[in-house]
Amino acid sequence: MITAVSWIPKGASNPLPVAAEPPSEEEIKELIQKKSAYNLSDMDEEEEEEEEEMEGEVVHAKAVAKSFGKPCSKSKGVSSSSTDADDVVKFLKELDMDNYDEEDDEIELFSSGQENLYYPSNKIDPYLKDTDSNYDSEDLDDMTIRPTDSLIICTSIQKGVNYLEVYVCEDSGNGTHNTYLRHDMIIPEAPLCTAWLDCPLKGGEKGNFVAIGSMKSPTIEIWDLDVVDEVLPCVQLGRKAGQTSDCHTDSVIGLAWNKEFRNIVASGSADKKVKVWDVATGKCKVTLEHHKKEVQAVAWNHYAPEVLLSGSRDRTVVLKDGRDPSHSGLKWSTKGKVENLAWDPHSEHSFVVSLKEGTVKGFDIRASDLSPSFTLHAHDGEVSSISYNIHAPNLLATGSGDGSVKLWDLSNNQPSWIATHNPNAGIVFSVSFSADFPFLLAVGGSKGKLNVWDTLSDTGVSRRYGSNRP
Repeated sequence: MITAVSWIPKGASNPLPVAAEPPSEEEIKELIQKKSAYNLSDMDEEEEEEEEEMEGEVVHAKAVAKSFGKPCSKSKGVSSSSTDADDVVKFLKELDMDNYDEEDDEIELFSSGQENLYYPSNKIDPYLKDTDSNYDSEDLDDMTIRPTDSLIICTSIQKGVNYLEVYVCEDSGNGTHNTYLRHDMIIPEAPLCTAWLDCPLKGGEKGNFVAIGSMKSPTIEIWDLDVVDEVLPCVQLGRKAGQTSDCHTDSVIGLAWNKEFRNIVASGSADKKVKVWDVATGKCKVTLEHHKKEVQAVAWNHYAPEVLLSGSRDRTVVLKDGRDPSHSGLKWSTKGKVENLAWDPHSEHSFVVSLKEGTVKGFDIRASDLSPSFTLHAHDGEVSSISYNIHAPNLLATGSGDGSVKLWDLSNNQPSWIATHNPNAGIVFSVSFSADFPFLLAVGGSKGKLNVWDTLSDTGVSRRYGSNRP
């Protein structure tokens, strides 16, 4: 299943990725031994299920070692691995891993501070190598990002294996697009949510990274999207020794990157807390405890980047303004369990909230009575994901557990239905409009196949917005 989708802006990625060096023996051991310490003597039924999942993670960690050197192509095949511990040991011996850590001038690869986050350029980083020679001409063509291409990030769980996937959405001309898998990586934890960010964690003016919140781990992992075959993330927020007060204590369900203060990421967790992180230092700057149940979603305001919204299963949405930390903020009652929320990119004062009961509610922060501006009965199942179109004002997409995706016109706080799409994705977990191809909507769901809907192919949409096609 695909748990989250998001777009990478044009020009943010390197034309070709670089390949990470094969993992050290310690890194392989960390993956294999992760979460393997259990008291089997008094394990109850729930613990047995967790043990089975962790045995799966061991298999996947072993599969990582076997995956190096495999070319990427426009079609993805997921195969199970029967690699055992002896195979891993043999693999490491062939790579002479016993002497890997005896090199001079060592650097600490996996840290969370700006002061020791790799070299300022991949070109001079001895731990990375050029990948041009790793691909034949066809593979090289598939891997090369052109100025007209956009990329889509997917996190997925396929047959028990956790993946970070990067797809290319290329402009084929005449308003058509072709989407194919560029590369993928096996990641240690089952992913729940993502946030793309361009904070230059490795130097330079900008980077190309994704933050991932996970189902079983309170740690937020940040992966470099310009590097392939990585085994561990380059930054892990909330895992630094001696800083347990910084950590979430349960699953990370929602993430939001601050586009103005580019080193800042907010997170919402099942531990009922909201945290604000400095990804450059790896430290938690603020912890907010204003919710009584799981925090499902967080979002920064587009016009006032110090303003943060959070929505929870406690049926409330809370606004906090970083310019006035002492203020208790604003709180709205949604009368339903929050699934997602989003600021209107065309209005500083408006936001929408999607609920488990299948409704979407709109709010204006200027309303003195804190009542909703509208209530929309959007779906028969929970509205798990929402996405505003940043080019067409008042155009909102909703994705639901009922398997459908719908488009709505929210003009004048009087929502009207525009179109319904059945992407054959199963339960829809995530929808996201592209900023570069304004009417392309990425959809991910329980069936595990990425769907990209050209919404202008629908008569109702083209009638209203066809003149806006770029």
